[in-house]
Amino acid sequence: MPDDKPLTLHRLRALHASGEKLAMLTCYDATLARVLDDAGVDLLLVGDSLGMVLQGRDSTLGVSLEEMAYHTQCVARGRRRAWLIADLPFGAYQRDVAQAIDSAAALMKAGAQMVKLEGGGWTAPVVHALVERGIPVCAHLGLTPQSVHALGGWRVQGRDDEGAAHLLRDAKALAEAGAAMLVVELVPSAVGAQLQAALDIPVIGIGAGPQVAGQVLVLHDMLGLHGGRPPRFVRNFMAEVERSEQPILEAVRRYVAAVKDGSFPDPRIHGYD
Repeated sequence: MPDDKPLTLHRLRALHASGEKLAMLTCYDATLARVLDDAGVDLLLVGDSLGMVLQGRDSTLGVSLEEMAYHTQCVARGRRRAWLIADLPFGAYQRDVAQAIDSAAALMKAGAQMVKLEGGGWTAPVVHALVERGIPVCAHLGLTPQSVHALGGWRVQGRDDEGAAHLLRDAKALAEAGAAMLVVELVPSAVGAQLQAALDIPVIGIGAGPQVAGQVLVLHDMLGLHGGRPPRFVRNFMAEVERSEQPILEAVRRYVAAVKDGSFPDPRIHGYD
């Protein structure tokens, strides 16, 4: 069991430096924040994925900043130990740096300890401006759901040499701008490994193979509540719980343990190589 001392950015960096894998899950309310905390999850992500799993939308694009702030407040009331990250939703930072600062400030006031934004090189000045103002930033590359229409759907990114090189350039630019963490989604395992080897900051993978600093899944997916065929990178941990008085807690504990010991993801089952 993890200790109850709240995680800080300094402690997260120390865990990464020691080689310990970081376990992240999405979370949208106070009750499940407490459950995930008790299970030892390191990072709670109030993701704009709530648009799909809570609101029934077909993408994340319709989620508002006000909705993100509301759910961030809920999670902040329930967490005790885990580090809390909130997504900047579509349209809340694309206009200019001033808009991004105002939007990030709203999420920090709601209880976030870090904000996450999607996109490559064009976001580096935004990252720099936020970090300069004391707002920790997690970048997000690979499959970026807010750009799903521009990307042509939910497709694996970085499959060829040019695509992989582009991801690497963007990742380095974001890290140099001050991003303290990087989520990389839906890329071949070899690309995930290349990104982590090139960066000092933790790379958190979702469908990016096992050779990164940590893993993230949408909570509803890893509990088997996706309502359809899950993505290949998802593992249903709830299905592995046979008998328990607290099946969600046990399923999340198994997820955390599998991330920490490296048994999830298995690239033969959950990868895109």
